[in-house]
Amino acid sequence: MNRLFLTATALIALGACGKVQDIDPSQQVGPNPVLPKPVEELVAAVGVPDVVGWKDGEHPTVPAGFQIQAMATGLSNPRNILPLPNGDVLVVETQRVGSEPVDRPKDPIRDFIMSMAHGGGGAKETSGASAGPPQRITLLRDADGDGKPELKSVLVDHLVSPFGITLVGNDLYIADTDAILRFPFTPGQTKITAPPQKVVDLPGGLIDHHWTKSLTASPDGSKLYAGVGSNSNVQERGPEAETNRAAIWEVDPKTGVYRVFASGLRNPNGLTFYPGSNTLWTVVNERDELGPNLVPDYMTSVKDGAFYGWPYSYYGQHVDPRVRPQRPDLVAKAIPADYALSSHVAALGLTFYTGASFPAMFRGGAFVGEHGSWNRTELNGYRVVFIRFAGGKPVGRPYNFVTGFIGPDAKARGRPVGVAVDRTGALLIADDVGGTVWRVTYASPPKLASR
Repeated sequence: MNRLFLTATALIALGACGKVQDIDPSQQVGPNPVLPKPVEELVAAVGVPDVVGWKDGEHPTVPAGFQIQAMATGLSNPRNILPLPNGDVLVVETQRVGSEPVDRPKDPIRDFIMSMAHGGGGAKETSGASAGPPQRITLLRDADGDGKPELKSVLVDHLVSPFGITLVGNDLYIADTDAILRFPFTPGQTKITAPPQKVVDLPGGLIDHHWTKSLTASPDGSKLYAGVGSNSNVQERGPEAETNRAAIWEVDPKTGVYRVFASGLRNPNGLTFYPGSNTLWTVVNERDELGPNLVPDYMTSVKDGAFYGWPYSYYGQHVDPRVRPQRPDLVAKAIPADYALSSHVAALGLTFYTGASFPAMFRGGAFVGEHGSWNRTELNGYRVVFIRFAGGKPVGRPYNFVTGFIGPDAKARGRPVGVAVDRTGALLIADDVGGTVWRVTYASPPKLASR
């Protein structure tokens, strides 16, 4: 099959269900999203933009009064960021190791078109520690806080598809796709030479459908929380392949003992605690192939022991008719998310604004990195949105805060993933296909004194 036939087949499939789900995506944000009738796609509808990268002088768009600049360029698939107390910024450069075996007829169609859009020439991408893109943590040193690093250093190398990263005291924890590792680390170091200690194994393996493992620590540092995505879209590989997946784990970093803290979360990312509280929040990528406007991805607080529906239901107790066997007992327990983000935006990053350099309305609100998904031809996401909070809860509609990742030619300059706030109050954005860390500031905050 040639690529035109594959694309046409996907478009026909989407066109058939688009008429049934003809709603405005803006109706799918907030606590009560509009949920149209599900329409299963016999052939996966695929829509991803060609990636062309950023030309000289190009950059994303920010609101009036804000400025954006590239803090670092030429990075290899930067997906996550961790600002340190001393001003250093750690950047996770990563990509999935290997490729999944094909076990569904629609997978080759989806993968072919996606690889073409990402410059893969129709072949699946492969990577690893010894071949392909780096699997490492890069340190950027910006001692005076002007957004122009004086030093760039490889802190840790030869990891296995790392994604989550957090610092507790003098321990740096990194979530590879198959394990949480601990490294002795003192802020100020530019390279770690000590070998890692394994804290706990995480579900990985040959079939590792959602390979990114988000990671954070409780405010007191006594527990780690890891996001473990599902191994399929809607359990089509069987329940055994989903053991302890589609869940958030709570891990004792001293012993490695873990428990499932919350379940039914198809692909939880951006784990972070609301400032000044013990309330964990996450953004979640919901299921595909029920049409362009199902199912909304979401942001939610995470309740201990709660079940959020996957794969049996979505947004509470809306049953997914494709799943076999059905589990009405679990559906009855499923709770809805706090805040919908619209369908197929692929939210991967979440941070709360804890700085003081942005206007007051931003204090305590959430920034969400929407990477953009593949399961709709009319693009959705590809931006960083801001959501106001009041009393520890999201309120109002999201604001499109950083846009312009899709150019006027409908091609992708970049795609946002992880977001974080540095010690100056600037917002940092990991742009994976753009190979850039972007830094957003307001007006001209004072520079920090050099060390």
